[in-house]
Amino acid sequence: MKVLVTGSAGHLGEALVRTLRDMQYEVISLDILASPFTTHTGSIVDRDFVKSCMQGVQTVFHTATLHKPHVGTHSLQQFIDTNITGTLNLLQESVAAGVESFLFTSTTSVFGDALVPPAGEPAAWITETVIPVPKNIYGVTKAAAEDLCQLFYRNHKLPCLVLRTSRFFPEEDDHKGMRDAYADANLKTNEYLFRRVDIEDAVSAHIAAAPRAKDIGFGKYIISATTPFQPGDMQALRDHAPQVVEKYVPEYAALYQQHGWRMHPSLDRVYVNEKARRELGWQPKYDFHYLMERLKTTDDLRSPMAKLIGAKGYHAEAFSEGPYPVQH
Repeated sequence: MKVLVTGSAGHLGEALVRTLRDMQYEVISLDILASPFTTHTGSIVDRDFVKSCMQGVQTVFHTATLHKPHVGTHSLQQFIDTNITGTLNLLQESVAAGVESFLFTSTTSVFGDALVPPAGEPAAWITETVIPVPKNIYGVTKAAAEDLCQLFYRNHKLPCLVLRTSRFFPEEDDHKGMRDAYADANLKTNEYLFRRVDIEDAVSAHIAAAPRAKDIGFGKYIISATTPFQPGDMQALRDHAPQVVEKYVPEYAALYQQHGWRMHPSLDRVYVNEKARRELGWQPKYDFHYLMERLKTTDDLRSPMAKLIGAKGYHAEAFSEGPYPVQH
């Protein structure tokens, strides 16, 4: 089978190319940056370039995007060009080429302000039924691209599945308060309870989704680690998260104490992956339970794929304060 991967110099794109090549797929891979995992260097904003790469492709994995780290360094128009026009070009040329399935990598950032309830309210139980309230150009453009996918299924019968991935990047947190309060591994491990997915599981979600796209037609799915929590825990998680975590994972407290780690005192949201597991047959491996078993024997909780990909950064330049400029 011939597949196309966009964003092949990025974290997820490279991971997909590596995995699909190992599975003996013929992989066409696009990025504006040359890399060992990029077969065609160019921009998805250039429709002629996209068309030249599409011949014989059966499945498209569209991961290329401007991300949240680019909000402070790129213009609104650049976000619209890449995230909306680039997606439109890929959808149009997919229809023209007879592509059988289109997998669009979106983000839980589309939920925006819906992720943070007012003070004193329960934590938000985030499923696909929650209505997005984007709070920046990243969320707006990704939500618009999701709608384009739905339009192309409706009008052209191009099977499109939208995978809203949570955090999988290894770079340090952009929030100074969090960087100062927690060791990086501590912070990321906490996030597996409510807002992170290992890149190996993100890849397996995309690969699980591809053969199901034709039967599903169109769907949106949250791709995040499986949480131990239940809807009835939301107020307690907002008030005193460590107590709730200990109820489900009793061994965590002693392990954290051994490593000098701390749990977040309060959680504001929980991403729920149940729909993706049920409808896509996705079986994520890296959740908080699994990481606690690993923590008994090693401090490095990353998957083999996460170690292989490593940190890439999002900018050529370094910044004096944090990994990149932050706009709130």
